[in-house]
Amino acid sequence: MEKTNKHNWRTKLYEIIYEADTHAGKLFDVILLIAILASILLVMLESINSFDAKYHSFLNIAEWVITILFTIEYIIRIITVNKPWKYVTSFYGVVDLLSTIPKYLSLIFIGTNALVALRALRLLRVFRILKLARYLGASNQLASAIKASKAKISVFLFAVMIAAVIFGTIMYLVEGEENGFNNIPKSVYWCIVTLTTVGFGDIAPQTPLGQFIATIIMILGYGIIAVPTGIVSAEYTKASSDDKKKSEKEKIALNTQCCINCLAVKHQDDAEFCHKCGCKLHHE
Repeated sequence: MEKTNKHNWRTKLYEIIYEADTHAGKLFDVILLIAILASILLVMLESINSFDAKYHSFLNIAEWVITILFTIEYIIRIITVNKPWKYVTSFYGVVDLLSTIPKYLSLIFIGTNALVALRALRLLRVFRILKLARYLGASNQLASAIKASKAKISVFLFAVMIAAVIFGTIMYLVEGEENGFNNIPKSVYWCIVTLTTVGFGDIAPQTPLGQFIATIIMILGYGIIAVPTGIVSAEYTKASSDDKKKSEKEKIALNTQCCINCLAVKHQDDAEFCHKCGCKLHHE
C-alpha cells in the first residue's frame, strides 16, 4: 500500500510538472511562465541604479520568492522521474539549475570586495529566459529549417568573409594609414561593418576612389542581407508543406506526453508506450 501511495503522488506530481493535459498542469505552466518573465524583468530593473536604490528591498524579496519557486520545481522534477541523473545532465536540467543557484551563491559572496563577482553572478539569472524554450513547441519547425540550411548558410558566410578580406585589403591600399585604415584587420573590420549596413562611422574613406568602393560595398550589403533570410524561409516553407501532407495517424502530436522514465517527448496521439525506451505512458 505504501508503495502504491508513493507511486500515486509521484505520478500526480509528474503530470503537473511535465505535462499540460490536466488543469493543474496548465495552471502550473502559466505560473511558471509568469515567474520566468517576472524574474527577467527584475534583473533588468535591478540594473538601473536609481530604481534599485529606491526599491532594493522589494526586488530582493521578489527575487527570493521566485528563486524558492524555481528550487521547488527543480527538486520535484528530480524526484518524479525514474532516472533523475538523466534530467540533471540534460539541457533543461542544466538551465533549471543555473536559473536557481545565483541567488544562493550571492549569500557566499559577502563584503565590498566581492561586489564585482556578485554582480556577475546575479546576471546569470537572465539565462532563465532559456527555460521558456520548453514551452515554445512551434520553434521546433524553425529550428529544423535552420538546421537544414546550415550547409548553405556556412558557404554563404564563408563567401562573405572572403569578400570582406578582399575589399578590406583594397581599402587599405587605397586609403592608407593617413585616413584611419591603419592595417588590414582594421580595414576588414570596416568592410564587415559596412557590408552589414551598420556603419559605426569610426572609420570613413576620404578619397574619391575609396568612397566609390564603399558605395559598391554598401549596395552589396543590402543584397547580402536577403540571402540567408531567403535560404531559411525556403526551408521553413518546405518543412511546413511536408508537415501538412502528413496524415493524422502519421503526424506526431504536440500532446505534451512526456515519458517518466527517459523524458522523451513527441509521441503519437494513440501511443501507449514510449517510442524511445518502451516504458508505458500514463493516460487519464
